[in-house]
Amino acid sequence: MSTRENGSGEEPVIRDNRKIDPETGEVRGADGGTDQAESAPAGPSAAGSDLASVELATQLAERTADLQRLQAEYSNYRKRVDRDRAAVKEQAVAGVLAELLPVLDDIGRARDHGELTGGFAKVGESLEAATGKLGLSSFGTKGEPFDPMVHEALMHSYSSDVTEPTCVEILQPGYRIGERVLRPARVAVAEPEDPAPADN
Repeated sequence: MSTRENGSGEEPVIRDNRKIDPETGEVRGADGGTDQAESAPAGPSAAGSDLASVELATQLAERTADLQRLQAEYSNYRKRVDRDRAAVKEQAVAGVLAELLPVLDDIGRARDHGELTGGFAKVGESLEAATGKLGLSSFGTKGEPFDPMVHEALMHSYSSDVTEPTCVEILQPGYRIGERVLRPARVAVAEPEDPAPADN
């Protein structure tokens, strides 16, 4: 009976300290065997499931971003449609009211001359109330500062009674809807008199 060089009659012990079992692909424990309880499988099936999870997460993020983009576009579209609808409505109302301004001027002149009486007075008041409900308002009062943005000067003079360009007469009232001027007020304007030159 022969013995090994090391003097022992036992077969040599070969230890495989690799962490991954080359046959099964599973993670081994500290003792060289497989340890299913301590480590998750890392074979081809596990790698494939991880890759699928990453791909699904990427697709979900892309679809979510697409949905958010579509929702934002739809919200902007609705706001734009509502804004356009309001602008068209305001323009249509302004067009109708602009045609009624001469009638309102006639009613105002008749009232100033005491000719608006009886049934005509009721008609005039009803028309003014209806146009007021649509947002029409008149402006222009005697004594207010002249503003070229809302006043149209038809007459000009100088006066010692004013300290700045002032509307001294309202020849025709102006009308506006909200901030939109339909017609400027036509006025007579007075400016301060130039100071007399000092004697030397």
